Amino acid sequence: MRIQKTTINFKTINKLAIPATIAGIAEPLLSITDTAIVGNIPVDGVESLAAAGIVGSFLSMLIWILGQTRSAISAIISQYLGAGKIEEVQTLPAQAIFLNIGLSILILLSTIFIVDDIFRLLNASGKILEYCISYYSIRVWGFPLTLFVFAVMGIFRGLQNTYWPMMIAIVGAILNVALDFAFVYGIEGFIEPMYLEGAAWASLIAQGIMAIMAFVLLMTKTNISLKLKFPLHDELGRLVVMSLNLFVRAIALNTALILAVREATALGDKYIAAHTIALNIWLFSAFFIDGYGAAGNIMGGRLLGAKDYNGLWFLAKKIMLYGLLVSLVLVLFGFIFYYPIGSLFSNETVVQETFYAVFFIVVLGWPMNTMAFVLDGLFKGLGEMKYLRNTLLTATFLGFIPVLFLGKYMNWGLHGIWIAFTVWMIIRGAALIWKFRRKFRPLLQNT
Repeated sequence: MRIQKTTINFKTINKLAIPATIAGIAEPLLSITDTAIVGNIPVDGVESLAAAGIVGSFLSMLIWILGQTRSAISAIISQYLGAGKIEEVQTLPAQAIFLNIGLSILILLSTIFIVDDIFRLLNASGKILEYCISYYSIRVWGFPLTLFVFAVMGIFRGLQNTYWPMMIAIVGAILNVALDFAFVYGIEGFIEPMYLEGAAWASLIAQGIMAIMAFVLLMTKTNISLKLKFPLHDELGRLVVMSLNLFVRAIALNTALILAVREATALGDKYIAAHTIALNIWLFSAFFIDGYGAAGNIMGGRLLGAKDYNGLWFLAKKIMLYGLLVSLVLVLFGFIFYYPIGSLFSNETVVQETFYAVFFIVVLGWPMNTMAFVLDGLFKGLGEMKYLRNTLLTATFLGFIPVLFLGKYMNWGLHGIWIAFTVWMIIRGAALIWKFRRKFRPLLQNT
């Protein structure tokens, strides 16, 4: 097969980055919608918001840990595409998806029997604990569906296509918002208000529709088959190793997120409610900026497969620049709408005031986050999963956790948690910049 040279310019990068951005914000948009609507429930609004935050963090942990196969699939497919050997990996995606979904069902079944203990461990008690259990027992069934959607999106990314993942995400997000309003608040004469459980049902149904769309599009828009064929593909071993490295990385990442939720919960109801709002906005912005990371992931793997190191270096500079510009726009937006954002997510004055006290740390951190998110995506496309694992382990256990507990010791409250997040992101971004320059600059000079 003839290898087609990858063109790198504003148009080609954004043709991938913009749809990837929209697709990437699907999951955080589901969570952020729940947060905004649940935070305004007329009965037990604070407790419902706290429960949604705790459960959302735990589910995100599970999804991110097992959802790493998406990046591994994307990296391998894009590298084979760049090398002109795409026909050699036709059987790999089905094997990877079956492996991933099987693990997800096993984990799902193991958690539903100890759900009470899980949320007690996260400092939930009383009414918040009751709401956590009822919310989780519905939302958890969307877990395998989300992982399937992630895997299909990884296949499309490897094929240099972010359009169809975007369409899946748009339908899921719109459906979730509509169902949230209908189920949480009810429709007079048709649907009784279900409050927090309504938000859970809305998310589950939206995830189901997204999974159906992903299956149909994969069958009709690609030559990839989901029929399981043997023998096992030679690249399955590399995919598993890459996934395991990202698995460990995701555990380190979610250790930070879960510890933050645990410490915020220990501070009191208004603090975990405010932290839930701040964290959902932080995650939303992360996936928003990550669109250029996705473009780096998709194009970087193809350039590496073609051994085009000049193009790879140029790509890295471009996606960093575009990502920084997007983050600066987000900073401006954040400060202009500083107070309306808080009132959008909660009608409780104490929650709003607690949120406003720390939101500036979240906003100022966005440009720093760009370095980590964009290069993180690029490194995944290059197959550098081991280094990504080590970076997260270092940032979490030598950066985030020491600062978090220093803040606890010094009584910094919620400020301490978000200062720890800032230190965490600085370490991640700096380590990736150093590694990329050290590894690829010499290759560029010898080209």
